[in-house]
Amino acid sequence: MAFQVTEVQKALKGFDYPGSAQDLADHAERNGGDRDLVEALRGMKKDNFDGPNAVMSELKGQLGGSTD
Repeated sequence: MAFQVTEVQKALKGFDYPGSAQDLADHAERNGGDRDLVEALRGMKKDNFDGPNAVMSELKGQLGGSTD
């Protein structure tokens, strides 16, 4: 499943980077993010994310497809 950039941005709005995949997932969950997105964030392999571009890049790589 590909995620829209705006969907990810909305779920992560207000997140204070850097952070771990678990930090991102927890924040997205509190912001009412889609369950599939929260699980995808939890499943990211990278230890630390320094900004939204790193998150989108990892999601795209994890899903093997487009995130636009």
